[in-house]
Formats: sequence, structure tokens, C-alpha cells
Amino acid sequence: MLSDPVLQSWNPSEPGEARALVRAVSERARAEGVTLSDPPAEPGNCCGNGCIGCVWEGYYGDLGYWRDEALLRWAP
Repeated sequence: MLSDPVLQSWNPSEPGEARALVRAVSERARAEGVTLSDPPAEPGNCCGNGCIGCVWEGYYGDLGYWRDEALLRWAP
């Protein structure tokens, strides 16, 4: 199980990494007996052109917020 500092510093930059973070946070929440809101939905409208301000960048930001809210829920 990953520690809070490791989870808090984990900032994904690709979809597979984001999915791994969702799994890690969800597993930790189950272990702590904490119910979380659903993680943000992955974007389905990326054009694949590497745009500045890509929908994935927004998703990673939303995912970071979700992760931080989870960390607060099981904090002592």
C-alpha cells in the first residue's frame, strides 16, 4: 500500500498512469474503510494532436483534486 506522501506527489501525465493512480487510491480507501466519490471520467474527445490545453491535462488536474479529497477523508 502506498503512503500518503507518495500518493500526494503522484501526478500522472499519461492515461495508464492515471488509471494506476485511481486503482491505488481506491484500494487505499477500501483498506481505510472510507467511501469515495467516483473518480473523474476519462475524456473521450481527445483528437490525439498533442494540443496545448488538451482535455487530458484538465483530466489530470481533476484527478489530482479527487486524490487530494481522498487523502483528506482518511487523514487522522
